[in-house]
Amino acid sequence: MTDNRPGNRSNGRDHADQRSIPTDRESPVGAPVIRGDESVTGSRAREAVQFDPDDPDSLEEAAETVRQFASGATDDDHLFMLRGAAACAALVRGEGSYKAAAERAGDDATVSFIRKWARVHDLPRSVRKQVALGAIAPTAAKHIARVAGEARLLLAWATIDGELTVRDVRSVASAVNDGTPIDQALADHDVTLGRLEIGLSPSTYRDLRRRASIDDVSPGDIVTSALEEYFDE
Repeated sequence: MTDNRPGNRSNGRDHADQRSIPTDRESPVGAPVIRGDESVTGSRAREAVQFDPDDPDSLEEAAETVRQFASGATDDDHLFMLRGAAACAALVRGEGSYKAAAERAGDDATVSFIRKWARVHDLPRSVRKQVALGAIAPTAAKHIARVAGEARLLLAWATIDGELTVRDVRSVASAVNDGTPIDQALADHDVTLGRLEIGLSPSTYRDLRRRASIDDVSPGDIVTSALEEYFDE
């Protein structure tokens, strides 16, 4: 089912602002929360490496991982790219600055490279999970990570639902950081913020359409109200 009519979002917007939604990483730096989750990465969860910024041996492993990552040898492996992002973040934390981390890694690991990927590691768990699953390209995640606050999450989900390319994501992120509202930046790429295609059982679809017709509202209004109540439970 696709509802192309935007619902009445005034109450929803006020309601959402009262909830605390994480837009940054909450777990420790370097911890393989997603990479080590078998429900997400399957058997590769056993390959997950934890980087401890306070452990010299672990920090050396992080430096070597960043070195390999920056060489581009495994650019097609999104799970290794998440490992590389974790190594970047741990190395920055352990060395105290992006510059010191780049000097420790050496070779192709520039300050810019390490900064971009450390930000990916700092994305909230909900977004990192979609990167691990392949729904969001790691290179797109770099640009999502450039955006702060709620717009970061909205861009992440619009990337999936709007089938945005990496170039599109980069353009939207730049526009948002230049002051363009996220809904307008997405509209410029033919994506309507909040539009989502969902599948319903025939009986639920029947009842939703019937109630929307009787109440003279859009199906989206009813779904929005129901979900807001669900998230408040």
